[in-house]
Amino acid sequence: MKIQAYFEAEMSDSIGELAATNLLDFMVKQLEPIIYNQAISDAAIVVTQQMQRVEEEIYALEQPLHLSKRR
Repeated sequence: MKIQAYFEAEMSDSIGELAATNLLDFMVKQLEPIIYNQAISDAAIVVTQQMQRVEEEIYALEQPLHLSKRR
């Protein structure tokens, strides 16, 4: 597992597979709300951009009005 290799390389220590799995589970639980909220924010940006494009395309379909002046 890469967590075990990281501990050996960076911490000059070793951990077992169960400890590495538990650490990974802990980190995922801690980071999950942050990652989720960022994904929601990114999705909102994409949806807003798409809606702006759709709005522009709809306005491009409008036909010009030729109003005659009354005398």
